[in-house]
Amino acid sequence: MTAMLLLALAGGALVLSAPLLARPLLRTAFRAPRRRERHDPGALDLPFREVRFATARERRLFGWYLPPPDGAPAPAVAMLHGWGGNAECMLPLAPALHRAGFALLLFDARCHGRSDGDDFASLPRFAEDLEHAVDWLKANPDVDAGRLAVLGHSVGGAAALLAASRRQDIGAVVSLAAFADPHALMDRMLATKGIRYAPLRRWLLHEVERAIGARFADIAPVTTVRAVRRPVLLVHGLEDRTVPPADAERIRAAGGDRVHLLSVPGAHHLASGAIADQAPAVVGFLEEALPAPEPADAFLSS
Repeated sequence: MTAMLLLALAGGALVLSAPLLARPLLRTAFRAPRRRERHDPGALDLPFREVRFATARERRLFGWYLPPPDGAPAPAVAMLHGWGGNAECMLPLAPALHRAGFALLLFDARCHGRSDGDDFASLPRFAEDLEHAVDWLKANPDVDAGRLAVLGHSVGGAAALLAASRRQDIGAVVSLAAFADPHALMDRMLATKGIRYAPLRRWLLHEVERAIGARFADIAPVTTVRAVRRPVLLVHGLEDRTVPPADAERIRAAGGDRVHLLSVPGAHHLASGAIADQAPAVVGFLEEALPAPEPADAFLSS
């Protein structure tokens, strides 16, 4: 009885102090580590220039722009890393995509790499940053604005689906190692951090929703994929211990015939080597999803 009383009193104190303590504590607990790039595309003999462009809340993002190798206008891909990553994480895919004729924009989300900070990072903010990257590409004279794709890893992969679910100018999506449901993912994370008491986990996750200004159910890839009207390629490692392979199956099933799933033997959370190994499949998918326009004289001769 004494233990139950102490637990109730502790719970009451926690609820009373929640407005003052919850969000700062959550932001500290879930703050993304900031890692700056050590290598740039030049290390792979790729042409590039550093760029900075605007995103939401008057922040600016750092990125590398790789112009198309065969002249303009060319199809383009905005490429986004995962939580705690940076633009360098996406470099393994860059050589094959660039050789295939794509312009590329690899960039750091807010609070990551060399981009501006903010009060917190989140899946919705990753998607905001990705949408601003798409806008930057559309305004670039090297780019065919009608042939744009987004590609992301983990949280970046979920953000790619979220961005494509609310825009019609994204022609294809490649989502690497994305989770199906952020609520389930974060609940597992809290449990592994020693928070075993389920009601406390539910309260904490509710506070996260309040902090980011979105319900997990609304931004979950199993939800957003249903609103994506263009082809989607999911790539997932069969031995992913961070995001179970079953998550990819759930997203594919929710998206229907537009969604293709490439399951990769081994490949825990698609580390950089595993990402590079999938480059031919990614290139093939994007070439089919973003076909070159027919030459004008083809219509005249038909």
